[in-house]
Amino acid sequence: MNNMDGPVEHLDTVVIGAGQAGLTVGYHLTRARRSVVILEAAARVGDAWRSRWDSLRLFTPARRDGLPGWGFPARPWTFPTKDEMADYLQQYAARMSLPVRTGSRVERLRADTGRFAVQVAGGPNVAADNVVLAVGTCQTPTVPAYASDLATSITALHSSEYKNQSQLQPGGVLVVGASNTGAELAIECAAHHETWLAGRHPGQIPFRIQGTASRLQLERVVIGGVLHRVLTTTTPPGRRATASARGHGGPLIRLKTKDVAAAGVQRVDRVTGVRDGRPILADGSTPPVSNVLWCTGFHLDLGWVDLPGVADGVPAHDRGVVRDVPGLYLVGAPFQYSITSPMIHGSVRDATHVAHRLLPRPAQPARAPLTTNPRSGR
Repeated sequence: MNNMDGPVEHLDTVVIGAGQAGLTVGYHLTRARRSVVILEAAARVGDAWRSRWDSLRLFTPARRDGLPGWGFPARPWTFPTKDEMADYLQQYAARMSLPVRTGSRVERLRADTGRFAVQVAGGPNVAADNVVLAVGTCQTPTVPAYASDLATSITALHSSEYKNQSQLQPGGVLVVGASNTGAELAIECAAHHETWLAGRHPGQIPFRIQGTASRLQLERVVIGGVLHRVLTTTTPPGRRATASARGHGGPLIRLKTKDVAAAGVQRVDRVTGVRDGRPILADGSTPPVSNVLWCTGFHLDLGWVDLPGVADGVPAHDRGVVRDVPGLYLVGAPFQYSITSPMIHGSVRDATHVAHRLLPRPAQPARAPLTTNPRSGR
């Protein structure tokens, strides 16, 4: 890990991550003439989207997938592919002249004499009054502890590693995790393999998102209406809904359960472990599979953040304002404010709120000095 002995750049704000949320924050701050830099670990803006499976499409139509200042360049009611979204983000950063530094992986974030010290692999290091964590939550795959017990003869991939059918070997496929990702990949696999889908039924929205008849419902209910404006962390129904969604990834959006059945996918109970190198279900059966896809989600790993109460998952926050660390903010977290926060337009709203909190406002009482995390010993 590098240190802060070399040249240090002093800025008002550092945004870590150049996804849709980080770019939105950067847009507002640069328009307000704040000194800001957006640090992106990948070689290109949008690479987090490019790395997903080949057939992935967004759930929200193009008319709702744009960032501030430039709408998504596609027909309003089409659903962009993951590569189209990636290219849009890259073009957006260039079009808006945002101060993005690609290939800049942050190795450590800590406190240093009342400011934040941001240590970047290869430098330059940065000192900042404010830091926005925009790293997203699709970074560190989550798999059960028993995953390593699978026989080496079984091809096992997390959804973050899966691209297309060419990665699978002949034989059956067990998809573990029945939310949107699991259901979509199970249907894709069933076209070429006997396929089982294991996990809890997540429910489904009560209409199709494609087609003219559904546009009004999609716009008024899912995107601009009840889900977006009512089911938030500030309302009792919203708190219940977001807590439930966190538990199993939210309802099916593009697909219906009957689509899964019609594709020939066999629904089975949850996976409880591995026996003799093969996955075992809650009913004790072991499906005869040659492939396992772990659609078991991701978790936020902030072990590189050396600040009080931050490294243990998503830090406590109020709409992205981290409670225990003045000057530290969070954007792009799932269900950060509402049940639509994982969608593009919800993420943009959350990031805009955080950006406005960073803009000049009446003087506030002096804040307590930053301290390092006492658990780290550093």
